[in-house]
Amino acid sequence: MSENGDAKDDGAKVGAECKSSEIRSYAIIALLAIITYTTYPGTAWGKNVEPTVHTVFYYGWISAISTGFGVLPLCFFREMKEYWIGVSNAIAAGMMCAASYSLVVEGCTFHDDSDASHLSAPVRTGIGCLLGLLFILGTKGFLEQNEDVKLGSLNGADTRKILLIVFVMTLHSFTEGVGIGVSFGGEHGHKLGLFISASLAVHNVPEGLAVAIVLLPRKVSKATAAIWCVVTSLPQPLMAVPAFMFVHAFLPLLPVGLGFAAGAMIWVAIMELFLEAYEDTDVLTAGSVSAVSLAVMVSIQKSIEDHHAS
Repeated sequence: MSENGDAKDDGAKVGAECKSSEIRSYAIIALLAIITYTTYPGTAWGKNVEPTVHTVFYYGWISAISTGFGVLPLCFFREMKEYWIGVSNAIAAGMMCAASYSLVVEGCTFHDDSDASHLSAPVRTGIGCLLGLLFILGTKGFLEQNEDVKLGSLNGADTRKILLIVFVMTLHSFTEGVGIGVSFGGEHGHKLGLFISASLAVHNVPEGLAVAIVLLPRKVSKATAAIWCVVTSLPQPLMAVPAFMFVHAFLPLLPVGLGFAAGAMIWVAIMELFLEAYEDTDVLTAGSVSAVSLAVMVSIQKSIEDHHAS
């Protein structure tokens, strides 16, 4: 009798914690909306107006906030079976592989007349990839050694997986933030910076979807998942400002940062998400879904680049 009573008490505590977490999540979302509204720079932004720290931060902030919209397509599903969790992981793996490919290409083809580095862009990108791979392996080892780590009501393997994904996506946002700041600091900053910010805002929605696909099957609420998606992109406005102010100092490091993010992301995409997708489905399903996801993501990125070139 007492065991049943203890079980009911534990269930009530878990339910209360979930309810409290949900309320807290909606409060944070409201706070993000308030910040977005109050920091709007006004109508002064125009063709003849030079970018300022305020405008650079705001467009980086909008780019970060857009990541949270990646949760919306998943709001129509209440619960996912193991097979569909595997399919979701395969989709996320394909998206992350496409993002890694884009980062490597961007790093290897980087060119700016103000770049003072003696090393070529491909070499710096390769160094960054190696450092990123070593860094994520060290992070994974640290999380595995600390098996008691918790994240709200989650613990063990689920927490380690979530932290690893969130950590990698956050690292990748640092270089995107630098990209925003550098674009605003150039000769045509008011046009190029606005375009880069808008492109990243569009690009961040499927990246948010990739993060949400990993979080929701692990009993993370949709509101909390949206917040975590935004958190992974918060480095964008935070790094955009110093990169804009000290553009010449950040330029030589940009290919290294792009390679660093790509190396970390590709490892997680293949060794974590794809392998888990294979375990929950089969090699044909996991491979084909990942390939289609990668192709769609690459085509979206290419269409954005073609629009910029035209």
